[in-house]
Amino acid sequence: MQEPEIFEKTFQKAVSVSGVGLFTGEKVSLTFLPADTGSGIVFQRVDLPGAPEIPAVLSSVREWPRCTKLETEGASVQMVEHLLSALSAYGIDNLRIEMKGPEIPAGDGSALLFVRAIEEAGVLTQLAKRQYIKIQDPIYWSEGDVHLIGLPADAFCISYTLHYPQSKIIGSQFYSFICNAERYKQEIAPCRTFSLYEEIAPFIEKGFLKGGGLENALVVKNDLILNPEGARFPNEMVRHKVLDLIGDLALTGFPILGHIIAVRSGHSSNLAFARKLASASQAREEYFETFANSYVLENR
Repeated sequence: MQEPEIFEKTFQKAVSVSGVGLFTGEKVSLTFLPADTGSGIVFQRVDLPGAPEIPAVLSSVREWPRCTKLETEGASVQMVEHLLSALSAYGIDNLRIEMKGPEIPAGDGSALLFVRAIEEAGVLTQLAKRQYIKIQDPIYWSEGDVHLIGLPADAFCISYTLHYPQSKIIGSQFYSFICNAERYKQEIAPCRTFSLYEEIAPFIEKGFLKGGGLENALVVKNDLILNPEGARFPNEMVRHKVLDLIGDLALTGFPILGHIIAVRSGHSSNLAFARKLASASQAREEYFETFANSYVLENR
């Protein structure tokens, strides 16, 4: 098993990507800039007066349908989960992301756009030691038929069970994954966001998915995949759920050492569990923003 990274990391050089937002349909460009140790991941809306900053931490999260949205006074950014997932998998601790637009570009609905950007920039190891949330005792969040459990482990592992009884083609899927950059690139990053057509039709009719289409999402209708090329993996859907969960948990502000078991979770439950991780570690939000302390999870 791969040993946890000892030192913080950032990009070696600046790189840019651009595209269209899934929800807004607006063109957006991002420039990724190396950042000092202890900076964390910070979005900056350079298209707005004063270029307000939005730290990628739990205190910035705002409720939003079908994606993860961050907001501070005067600025917001949505659909951050795929980008944060890729950064987390590659061990990027510190980065400034200058944005022109309100939403992270959708790319093809997966994390490949961001993996390519990371590899183009290169990863720089910094001098500061990484600090982890290490799960030492079981911790859980549960509501109805949605469950998330954290167990002790010496690596960051995710086991996810997806259950869509309303769709024969999706059905029940399971995937277990020990997170490292190479496995993430091959097994998780290519997996696209997905939906039943019946679920997203109301959003399309109300104009909430202005940039959505078969070029950036996997869509199932009447137990058929509408995308001409089909699925990239037989279990692409559950793999994408793993992708989302990695991105949502990155908002704790720290890498995690533990085995996360998830059943039917989505963004809101992922974030509720992330908050419980933070609460169980007796951390304060301001500490997450500065990387000032490390925490060990203990049930009390």
